Amino acid sequence: MFDPLSEVHAAESVAYLHRALARLQDIWEEIGIPEEQRLQRTNDVHKHIKGLLDLMIVEEEDLKKRLLLNIESCVRELNQLYQELQLPPFEEEDGCTVLQMEKNSRTRLEVMKGHKKQRMEELKSLLAKDSELCNIMCTQPFCIDQDVTPSLKQLEAFQNYLVDLNKEKERRHEEFVCVKREIVSCMDELEQEPETSFEVDVMCEDEEAFCLSTDNIDALKTLLNQLKDRKAEKERHCSALRTKVQELWERLKVPQEERDIMSEHMVSSKRKNVEALQEEAQRLEVLKMQSMKSVIESIRAEITVLWEKCFYSKDQQQAFLHYHSDDFTENLLDLHEHEVRTLKKYFEDHKELFDGVTKWQNNWTVYLELDRKASDPSRFNNRGGNLLKEEKQRNDLAKSLPKLEKSLKAQIDVWEQEHGREFYVNGQKFLEYVQQQWEQHHAEKEKEKADRQMKKSKMIQEEMLYGTVKTPSKRRVAGTPTPGKVRKLNGTTTLSTPNSFLGGTMCQTSSLKPPLSASKSLRTPGHARTPRALDRNKENISHLNRNTTSGALRSQDTQDHTFTINSYSEFARDLSKASKSSVSTGILNSTVSHQ
Repeated sequence: MFDPLSEVHAAESVAYLHRALARLQDIWEEIGIPEEQRLQRTNDVHKHIKGLLDLMIVEEEDLKKRLLLNIESCVRELNQLYQELQLPPFEEEDGCTVLQMEKNSRTRLEVMKGHKKQRMEELKSLLAKDSELCNIMCTQPFCIDQDVTPSLKQLEAFQNYLVDLNKEKERRHEEFVCVKREIVSCMDELEQEPETSFEVDVMCEDEEAFCLSTDNIDALKTLLNQLKDRKAEKERHCSALRTKVQELWERLKVPQEERDIMSEHMVSSKRKNVEALQEEAQRLEVLKMQSMKSVIESIRAEITVLWEKCFYSKDQQQAFLHYHSDDFTENLLDLHEHEVRTLKKYFEDHKELFDGVTKWQNNWTVYLELDRKASDPSRFNNRGGNLLKEEKQRNDLAKSLPKLEKSLKAQIDVWEQEHGREFYVNGQKFLEYVQQQWEQHHAEKEKEKADRQMKKSKMIQEEMLYGTVKTPSKRRVAGTPTPGKVRKLNGTTTLSTPNSFLGGTMCQTSSLKPPLSASKSLRTPGHARTPRALDRNKENISHLNRNTTSGALRSQDTQDHTFTINSYSEFARDLSKASKSSVSTGILNSTVSHQ
């Protein structure tokens, strides 16, 4: 089908052809060309025009074929590129002319070739980086086909792999630098030069050129550990030499001036220091052999201190029979030194337990001292405020000691399970030792209490028998009347003194003037008494026996209500009890009624 514009062009071409032929006829006629020649020439024009048109048609047909072939080739290459690039298949657009399809295909092909080239260049760059890292770290290259266009996922995975590999390289490099620094330091301290080729590479080669393979890093760590072991061994050797020299100094009583000469060698561990320590130790050994007795006595003093630290019992101490030997020979010295080493090792193996036992022993000693002070009545004369502090400290120790004992028991149980034997302190189990200390303390407290009660009972009986009046003390208990004040109640004059409260005694005086014989009877127990005075006292005793509520029975009951002041808290507790009991009320009021 022709469009209107094409039909117009065709009509114009036909009209032009007619005019051209008519013009040619006119020209031929004017020239005088015969009719036959004019027909021949007209046929030539017709053939020429037809040949020209046929040629044009052929050329256009060839153009169409070439375009179709180009389209086919581009589509084929595009499909291959899409497959290599792992993209969706190429789809042709509908409704396009052959020329437009050829142009689109050619353009898309160029774009895809650009993508492929970009990917291949990126792959080449990644392969170069991978090769460099592999040479540095001695690792296997990344597994990827270098001749095939990689996909986007493959490139991304390759990039991530190189990022991780580069991080690992940085980590290994930092580790190498750190380990190398330590190796150099150890070699300097050991005064050692590189011996193997690997050590030379580590010490002398450029840090960037060193192969950071796993084997090399492991070899570096192994070398460092070996150097550290040598260094530690050297340090132990120097420390042992220093300890030996110091022990010999102490045992031989070497002057401080001679010790100061070796001060430089007592700190560093260089080769010259080791040699100097060895020479000093040999010199001191010679001196030790020359002064055997003083050295052994010095070691015995050290053994005594270690016995105390280890809580050795007498039997354990006596087990070392050579301690009292007078045969000061080298063999005896060796035995004593062996005993010192054994005790030191025993103390170090049990140091934590011994520290706990020592802490308990110290706390126990302080507790006993505070408890002794709490039982001393003279502590109330202290005006410095230490009474409450000591009482608080004693209460804190009374709470902390059982906790410390419980903690030590748990540690001892663990130790006994680990070592399969029992832990002894002063020749007996620690808990038995603690229990024995507590029982002994309680027994002493009970004995003191019994002694005080017996003394108080004896004093009350003497007061009842002889009528002794104690001199009031200067410091009065709060709430007691002033000594010397006389209080009348129901015709009876009562004399109240602080001692009458603290001692649990009362002094009664009648408001009437006593007879001369009675006044003479109130003498001290040490003075001689007449028979009449004794008879008078007996009458007073019999009078007290008849007044059971306020007489002898009350006086005897004072033994049960005697105030024994061991601490401020006990003093306050006893005072509260006294205020509630009838007997104590009578004592506090210092008043006795007589019927």
